Formats: sequence, C-alpha cells, structure tokens
Amino acid sequence: MRSSGVGVSSAGASALYRYRALAAEHRWERRAVGAVLACGAGVVAVGLSVWWVGVLAAVVFFVAHAAYLRYRPSPMASWRRGASAERRTGRRLSRLDPAGFHVLHDRAFSDDPAPPTNLDHLVVGLSGIYAIASRRLRWGARLHVEQNRLWVGSKPVTGATAAAARAAETVAELLSEELDKDVLVTPMVVVHGARVARDGVRHGDVFFHAARSIPRAIAREPVIYTSAQVATMAAAAERRLPPMMEILLPE
Repeated sequence: MRSSGVGVSSAGASALYRYRALAAEHRWERRAVGAVLACGAGVVAVGLSVWWVGVLAAVVFFVAHAAYLRYRPSPMASWRRGASAERRTGRRLSRLDPAGFHVLHDRAFSDDPAPPTNLDHLVVGLSGIYAIASRRLRWGARLHVEQNRLWVGSKPVTGATAAAARAAETVAELLSEELDKDVLVTPMVVVHGARVARDGVRHGDVFFHAARSIPRAIAREPVIYTSAQVATMAAAAERRLPPMMEILLPE
C-alpha cells in the first residue's frame, strides 16, 4: 500500500513471510508431540493426585511446550523478532515529514531470486540518504564503543557495523549508476532492546540510534537537497531497489 512519502513495501514484510513459512513447517507434528507429552504428564499427575490435577498438569505442560518452541533460539524465532523490530522502526520512520522525506521498506538489492538480500529501510530526504538496518540487541544492556569495538553490555556486537556499511555502499553504487553522479549514503542501525545514548553511538562510519530517536536524528541534520532532488533520487531508488516481496513472490 502506498501512502504519502512511503514506499509500496511494508516494513518487515519479507521477514514476516519467512517466519510464517518456517512456522507452517511440521506445525501439526509439533502440536501432536506436545499433546502426547501433555497427556503423559496428565496421566502421571492423576496417578499421584485427583483427576482435575491431571487435567491441569496436561494443560500447563502443553502451553509450556508451545511457549518453549516459540521462544527458544531458532531461525523461526529470529525471523519473528526481526520482523517485529522492522515494523517498530517503520512506525518511527513514518513520523518523518512526508513533504521532505521518502521512506522505502524491505527493498531487494537485486532482482535475482537466488538468493536475494534486502535492505530493511531506506530514507531519501532533504538531509540526505540513509540506509537503515533494524537490530534487536540484549534488552536493557548499554550499547557503547570501547577500544574501537562495539559492545552491548559486556558482550561484543559482531557483524552489525560491517553489514550496515556494505548495505550503504551497495545502495550508493546503485543510485550513482542510476543517476549518473556520485551519491553519498549514510549507514544507520536502529537498535531495539539495548540502551543507546540520546545522541546515538558511532562505530566506524555507522551510526547506531535507539528506535525512539531515529526520526529526530535524521530530521535534525542540515538540509543538503532540494525537494526536487529528493523526488528524483526517491524515484531512482524505487527503480533500482524493488520490494523484496516482489522477488520472493513474483507474479
């Protein structure tokens, strides 16, 4: 759906699609295993107490088993959490003034379906062009840079800076080729869960911001483009970065 200043692809669409695809695999087998285990727990509880305790034990065991499968570390859980983070970032970016900022979500770097990679969010606006990734990091831990390394609490964050920088470079190359002029793209990471300083954290050339502060961080930068230039660059981005779902589900 297209709204003012917002691209046709919704935030987190491909991540949510992949989560649902994984969740659908062997769904009934997982439920059957949970039911068998719950019945076993119920029978044992009945043998030790009255019948209603057995029923309660079976229900509690079934729910606990389902919760474990949902929240245990797995590719399925990673896609679900990723989709949630991207949707939350999308809601924050929608607060940017559509008169000066075009926001595109979930864009493929290539129209080659084997296998495509995507950019979570792209902002083309008066203050510049921003390639944005959404990352969910450990809840409540502080994100900081120490000895040229990025940390969340006491654990290093690996890969996030390099991936964001590569994405920005790829977007810059595509837009520079499309517009036949050099285009600068700023890499950003929107952090969910971890605590980030009000003005963000910089690691290398990548800026890390909390989700709540990302609209302000973009809008407060000095104006470097006209509205006409923004419209031209946004149109180029639409052409060179197709929605990821169009690649995953071609007509």
